[in-house]
Parts: sequence; structure tokens; C-alpha cells
Amino acid sequence: MNNKRRQVKDRPGLPATGFRGRTRTIVIYLFLAAISLVVFGQTIRYDFVNFDDDLYVYNAPAIQAGLTAQGIALAFTSQHARNWHPLATLSHMLDCQLYGLKPGGHHATNVILHIIAVLLLFRVLRQMTGAVWKSAIVAALFAVHPLHVESVAWVSERKDVLSAVFFFLMLGAYVRYARAPSMTRYLLVAVLFAAGLMSKPMLVSVPAILLFLDYWPLRRFEQPSSTTRKTKIVNSGNQPCTRQRLFLEKIPLFVLAGGSCVATFVLQKRATGAIPPLPFLWRVQNAFVSYMIYVWKTLWPTHLAVFYPHPNNTLPIWVVILAMMLLLAITVSAIVFRNKRPYVFTGWFWYLVMLIPVIGLVQVGEQGHADRYTYLPHIGLFLLAVWFAADVAAVRESRSRFATATAVVIILGLASAAFIQASYWRNSETLWTHALDVTSDNDFAHNNLGYLCVDQGELDKAIAHFEAALEIRSRKLDPHYAVGSAFVQMNLADALARKGQPDEALVHYEEAIRLQPNYADAYYNRGNVLFTKGRIDEAMADWEKTLQIQPNDADAHTCIGNAFLRQSSPKEAIAHYEKAMALAPGDPHSRNNIAWVLATSSDASIRDGVKAVELAQEAVQLSRGRDSKFIRTLAAAYAESSRFPEAIAAAQQAITIAAMQGNTGLANTLRKEIALYRGHISLREMEPRN
Repeated sequence: MNNKRRQVKDRPGLPATGFRGRTRTIVIYLFLAAISLVVFGQTIRYDFVNFDDDLYVYNAPAIQAGLTAQGIALAFTSQHARNWHPLATLSHMLDCQLYGLKPGGHHATNVILHIIAVLLLFRVLRQMTGAVWKSAIVAALFAVHPLHVESVAWVSERKDVLSAVFFFLMLGAYVRYARAPSMTRYLLVAVLFAAGLMSKPMLVSVPAILLFLDYWPLRRFEQPSSTTRKTKIVNSGNQPCTRQRLFLEKIPLFVLAGGSCVATFVLQKRATGAIPPLPFLWRVQNAFVSYMIYVWKTLWPTHLAVFYPHPNNTLPIWVVILAMMLLLAITVSAIVFRNKRPYVFTGWFWYLVMLIPVIGLVQVGEQGHADRYTYLPHIGLFLLAVWFAADVAAVRESRSRFATATAVVIILGLASAAFIQASYWRNSETLWTHALDVTSDNDFAHNNLGYLCVDQGELDKAIAHFEAALEIRSRKLDPHYAVGSAFVQMNLADALARKGQPDEALVHYEEAIRLQPNYADAYYNRGNVLFTKGRIDEAMADWEKTLQIQPNDADAHTCIGNAFLRQSSPKEAIAHYEKAMALAPGDPHSRNNIAWVLATSSDASIRDGVKAVELAQEAVQLSRGRDSKFIRTLAAAYAESSRFPEAIAAAQQAITIAAMQGNTGLANTLRKEIALYRGHISLREMEPRN
């Protein structure tokens, strides 16, 4: 009798009706929203981090421009951060439209989308199973599990929370279609699935997930029962037809998933800096172990980090074999007991299959595994655990009360751990420092901390972090790591150059180029160091090489223009400045440089005061009047146009800004130039001071 009651109870049911049922549902919705907000509301006070947030938001001009016709077209026709997820891209554009580059608004959007996803998950589970409290517990676990912090607290992972919203909307539409099939309802499922794929391609496994849901809780593999033995035999004979129909109806969805796979694969292969894969055996071993790592961290979510280095070939063989045996044992058990406990079958295969695109068989990046990859696959484990615990607790009433209390304690404990984990996302320093604390040999964390120290002017700390990263990477000899090692070598070279050690910097630039012969940034930066050492021809050769690799590099044209000025070739310099201006119309430097040459050249045939004033004014406007060097150029242009009172006023304004910025050298130079302007003498100098 107990089994019979349980089976009826697990069938899809109608939501509870009546005042008490509605009140209970509203209370659950409020509770789920509240615990999500308590855990993640803190992030609205947090900064962007220096891990992909630059690519996704604050160093992406097309995103910063907000929602424009051109931006919308680009979102659908080009890659963004080496991926094609146009709806996620549009959401970042909308955030910039609404909040600019204030990170709090971007974080708030992630939190809101996560809360919506949590509520939709509860709703769709309730629709599929009719089990209100079990659905609520699964949704609560999804809301506050510490492994999900990365997906919510990281602005760049907008694609996770956005794709989750579309995924759960699609599941709701699929439930309605399963109960009353129609072409309109199927089209809605397909449209929402396509929207999910355009938010994050990881949803490619969803058609298979729908088949598991067809088995349980929707039970679409079963034929309607009948009271006569004859009818039952007929229905049993029709079951293969039912299965065939269920598979066939998923074909359009598999086609959509296949198209998304192809687009993602092609874009990632074409992306600049795409890296060769690790040996296949290493990837397979890590995939088996990662499956069990995620299970373990689901049960005991400690020592979580934003980046876990790949183990390469260091995994002990017994660990790999144990992981394989555990996976096989659980999988076989799920199949064997699929009739008695169908939720184990659906839950386990939900987890297993949904992780396949990101388990590491197709290697993207240098990580061994990542917390964010569990965001949606986790639901399968939660379903399995909650329904199994409910079955065990249903045997005795005392166990039921204990199970309820245990569920509350677990949810509160996870929420507390997630709250602490979210606090590490306050800024880049706390994020990477924590990663170093809880992982070992994390060269990625050292590199990003070094990059942060450079931005903060702490060059000695930066150099120490870069050297630590290179020491770790010296043990990673596979070609997969060559691109990343070249990047760290260049970062160290940049820090040494800024510290005034150009010879040491050149050694590391050369090593970066050896590791990555087509590394445009390394050539460009090495050219800058050579230029400061007076090795003009070598610098120009490096910048020409940069343009061979990246023909649309405006900065390289600007540098070549500066080199031509140093060689007293102003006409050639202007030609390159004009190319730079055409390639980067929003960059004020090229305008400033041309204006400087037109205003100060010793060659009267080149000077043009009127045009110099026009270009200098544009440069000042583009820089919002905050750059004293551009205002200095404007003063020189006014002087060339014989507008000496305006030249004096502009120079005085530049002195004020330079003094506020602590640039006393420029301020003193400007005072000398004001003396010339007061004597109605124009400035004559060949090289701009950028």
C-alpha cells in the first residue's frame, strides 16, 4: 500500500487550490526570493573583477555604447568574448544603457535574474510533480548553494542566470505541451529553447533532458492504464511507438542544439588566442574525476575558488579508477531501479548529461573544473536527493519530522556558506587572494593579482606575482600552455618596463614572442620599450609586425607616426596619424598628434593653425577636458592662429589640471610657453608629448 501511494503521489498533479493552497504558495515564493536576496544582495556594492569583466563590459566599446541599432546587429552577427550568445550580449548593453559602468547595477541584474530563475524552478517542478514542499526544497537548494555563487556574483556569468530563466520558461511551456500537445505550444518550446541557446550554448543537452523528464515525472513513456488484460497487452505493444514519437518530436530541438554547437566551436577556433587542446587522455581522466568532485562539493562545499588549475597528467591512477567505478555504479543503479525510483534515473542522468558540454572533453581555457558549470546540472542531484530523502522519511512519521528539520538546517547552512563565498567577490584583490589561499600552484591567480598590482602602481608586488606564475608554468610543458605563458611573460615585461628596467623587460618580451610568434601585443609593447631606448628603426619594425598581425591596430599607426616625427618626417607622421584616426574615431590621441604637428612644425608648408584648432578642440572634447596635454596642444594651435589671449587661457587651464594630477614637469613647461604667447610668439617643436 505504501508503494502504491507513493507512485500515485509522484505522478504529475494539479497545483493546490483554495485559499490555503494559494497562501502557502505565496509564502514559499516570498521565502525563496528572500533567501536569495539575503545571500546575493551584498553584491550590488561590489566592483567588477579583472577576469573577463573587461571583455564583457568595461573594456568593450560596443557594450558601453548601450542599446544601439549597430550594437544589436553586432550582437547577432559577431562573437563576444570568443562566444556567440547574443541575448546575453544585449543584456550587458541594456545594463550599460541603464547604469553606465556603475557595477552595482550590473550585479543587481544578475541577482534579479537569479531570483526569477529560482521562482520559475519551483513553479515548474510543482507543475510537473504536484509535490509542493519537495519542489520548494529543490528550489531553495538551487537558490543558495555555494557552488552557484560564481554564476550570480560574477557579472560576466550573466549568461548563466539568463539562460536559466529561458530554460525554466521552456520547461513550463513543455509541461503544457506534454499535457495537451499542439503546434503552437511546441513552437513556444522551440522559441524559448532557442532563446536559451542564444544566452548560453551549454543548453545544447536540453533535448535529452526533456526525454528524461518524459520518463519521470511526466511519465510520457507509459500508456494509459486499462482495466482489462487484453487492453493492457495492446498498450504494451504500442510502447515502442510511443518512444519513437517522443524521440521524433525532439528532432527539431536537437537540430537547434547542433547549430549552436557548430557556431560555438567555429567561433572559439577562430578566436584570437585560441589555444590547442590538452592530450585527450588527460581530458578524459579529468572529466571522470570532475564528475565526482562536483558531487563531493555539492555535499561539502568548502575551499571554493574562481579558478582551479587543470591537473594535467598528475592525477593518481587510483583516483581516476575510483571515480570511474563510482560513476558506473551510480549509473547502473539508476538504470536498474528506474521503475521503483524513477526520480533517481531522471535526476542522475540530468546531472550526467547536462555537464557533458563543459566537463572538459572539449577543453576551453586552462581550468580543471569550475563551480559555475554546476548551476543547472545541479538540479538533477537536488531532485534525486530530495525525492529519495522524502521516500525514506515517509516510512515513519518521526523520520518525516526529522527530515523536515534536517532540510531547514541544510538550507540555512548552505545559505550561510554561500553568503561568505559571495563576500570574496567584493573586488579582484579579495577574489584572487582567496583563490591562492584555497588552491595550490595557482599560476592563474598569481597572474591576475600581478595585473591588479600593476594597475595600482605596486610594481614590486606585481613582479613577484608574475615571477611566481612563471615558476609554476615552467612545469607545464604541453603546447596548450604556450599562449598563457606568453601572456604572463609579457605582463612581467610590462611591469619591468614601467619600473625602469627596459633591458630586463626586453628579455621577457622576446620569450613571449618565442612562445607565441604572432603575439601582436608583445611586438607592440616591445616596440614602445625600444623607442624609449632610442632604437627607432627596431621599434618601427616591431610596430610594422604588429600591423601585419592586426592590420586595424590604431595604436600601432600612432606609434609609427611618433617615430616618423622623431626622424623629422612630419608628412609621413601625419599620414599614419590619419590612419589611426580613421580606425579609432573615438580616440583623441590621433587628433591631438595631428593638431600638434600642424601647430608646431618648423616646416611652414605643413602648418595649418585653423585645422590644428579644430582637431585640438575635438581631442579636448573627446577627453572631456581632463587631459592637460591635449589642452596644451589646443593652446599651441591658438597661438599658431594668432589667437594669443585664448592660447594663454588654455595654457593656464592646462597648468591647473597638470598641478592637480601632480605633473609638475608639464606645469613648468607650460609656464615657459605662456611667456612665448605673451610675446606673441608661436611654439615650435617637432614631437607631441603624449
